[in-house]
This record gives sequence, C-alpha cells and structure tokens, in this order.
Amino acid sequence: MLAKVVHAGAVLPSFELASRTLRLLADISISGRHVGRLTEAIGAELAARRDEQAEAHRVRKLEAQVPNAPAVVAVEVDGGRYQRRAEGHGCGARSPQWREDKVACLVTLTSGTHDTDPQPEPPDCFFDRTRVGNMTRCSVAKGPEIAGAAADPLVVSAPGRIDWQPERVVRTCVATTRDSDAFGRLVGAEAKARNFEAASRRAFVSDGQAYNWSIHKRWFGEYVPVLDFIHVLGYVWQAARATGGTEPEQWDRYVNWMRGCWQGRVSEALVEMDREQQRIGEAPEGAEETDARVGLSRARGYLGNNVDRMKYPEYRKAGLPVTSSWVESLIKEINYRVKGTEKFWSASGAESILAVRAAALCDDERLDKRLAARPGCPFPRRTTKAA
Repeated sequence: MLAKVVHAGAVLPSFELASRTLRLLADISISGRHVGRLTEAIGAELAARRDEQAEAHRVRKLEAQVPNAPAVVAVEVDGGRYQRRAEGHGCGARSPQWREDKVACLVTLTSGTHDTDPQPEPPDCFFDRTRVGNMTRCSVAKGPEIAGAAADPLVVSAPGRIDWQPERVVRTCVATTRDSDAFGRLVGAEAKARNFEAASRRAFVSDGQAYNWSIHKRWFGEYVPVLDFIHVLGYVWQAARATGGTEPEQWDRYVNWMRGCWQGRVSEALVEMDREQQRIGEAPEGAEETDARVGLSRARGYLGNNVDRMKYPEYRKAGLPVTSSWVESLIKEINYRVKGTEKFWSASGAESILAVRAAALCDDERLDKRLAARPGCPFPRRTTKAA
C-alpha cells in the first residue's frame, strides 16, 4: 500500500489528485495531506541515501555498483524552476518566490564512430524559419527587431533523432535545490556508482552557464565538454536579428553563422559578428536589454567563451550527443510534478519531492528498490543491477 501511495504522490501532478486516484483505482482511502506526508518522508530517505553516497565518493570510499563497463556515457545538466514559500506559517503560500532547482541526466548510450563527419550539413529544421523561431522561443522586443534580446534564449527541443546519433539505454536522474557545489558532488557520486569512469567515450553536455562548467572541471574533467547546440542556435539567431537590415539579409547571416558553428568554424562566425558590432557600434553604458547592440554583444560573448566546447564535427565522429535534449526532456518531466503557479513548496518539501520524483524517473527501478528494502517491508525483492 505504501508503494502505491508514494508512486501516486511522485507521479501525479498533486497530492490531492493522487488521493482521488488511489480511491478510484486502488480502493485506498487516504487524504491528500497524508499522501504528501508519506511521499515526502520517502523522498527524505532517498535524499539521505543520496547524500551518504556523495560523502562516500568525497572520501574515495564509493565503489562502482555496476560491474560492467558501459561503452558510451553522457552527463547532461541544466536547471528548472519551482516556487518556494516562507517557512513557519502553516498552510498556504506566504511570500512565494521562484527558485532554481538543478537537474542531471546520466545516460548510458549505444553509438558508432565514424572516420568522417556523418552529418556535415545542419538538419533541415534549422533552415525552417518558423521552427527556428519556435525552438528558440524568440519574440520581438520593443524597439529594434531583436529576437529574444530581453533575456537569454530559451530552448524548446532538439530536432528528431538522426541515424548517426547515439541512442539512450539506461537513464538515472539527480535533482536538488542545493547550490552548484553540492549538486556537483551528487552528480559525481552518481556517475561513479554507475561506473561511468570505465566508459571509453564520455561526454558532459550543458548550456553556457558558468557553474555547469565548474562542475565539469571539478568532477568530469576527463569527459568531452559539449556546448548544447540548440542554445548556440538561439544566440546566433539573436545576433543575426540584432544586426538589422532586411529580413532576407538577417536570415542569410543566421544561416551562414549557424552553418559555421555546426561545422566547427566558430572563429569565422565570430569574426563576422565582430565586424557587424563595429558597424552598429558598441552599446553605451546603461543601455536597455532591448538595444540591438546589447543583443549582438551578448551573443558574441556567449560563443567566444565557449569555443573550445563547440567542436561539433569531432563529437559527431565520436558518436557523442551535440544537444542537451535528454536533460531538457527530463526537466519537463520533473516540472510536471514540481512546477506550477499553484504549487508552493517548503525548503524540505521541495528537496524531498525532487528526490522522490527523480527516483521515479530512473530506469533502474530505484524507487521500487528503496520501498522494497526499507525496514519492515514484508516483501523485499531481489533486483538486478542496471548498466
């Protein structure tokens, strides 16, 4: 019964909906509040075991829990959003604030290697104006026509799978509200437990956030660093729009720069962006975010800071992912349970629900194993370890 309650609390969008579903489908009469207490209690246990694993890894006492060495692995990290409420006020939302949670997707993969770039030309969808706009969620700001100038480009999804791309085998997840240092320790321990260090090909995929690359440097320095190409596409689109001129002129710049980045010729795109910046001028101090000069400067900085993580032809030849689509998809699954304008979490509640939600989304039946192994469980199960 506990397993049914916790699964419902972890999977369905709310504890009240879990209560109604349990009553209708499992003939279990339980209040939404009680579902929440039980679900968060198991989440707290999962978080505690996860923290113990991270501490064992820190002191170099953590052993790989998967005997077989995977051939190809990827670690992808990104951040989501949730609403935190003030503590100590009982029910209801007092002083709610949006906060960031951090999510990692660790996947074993199957893929081949290639002597030459298996896809030297970008996917067709990157040449479709409508789809490019949708992928980058661009909107025209007030003032000059600058797509997405008011904020960093927000990605939606990568294109559909192409033949050369790696396929996912087993996914596990880490999600937390803690800072980047603690998050990095958790992800590093999860990779160690899954024997990722034994893989012959390893990739760390992320957007350009500085703290993500601090995690890479500290815990995954031997992994190939890959900057998510969809974020690159968003900044290139932003830069092309910021240069002004006619729509065809802007589109031609976007196509040339995007193709250059895809083919590993980032320096050439940067030279042309520098030339355009000189033409339209540098933004004055205090310029609005909607200023075209600010948008172009931001895009130049993003690409320039990440040149060494944009060797996409090499990644494709090695059968490694070039987008962070797996973690982007995972964040949507996390958000389905955690994020919402009507959902407000305490600090402990947010950490617990993230832990239990992540466990429910792991391919290795992590939540089932924990419930079966708890003291007092009458039906402990012997399960096989996943790669």
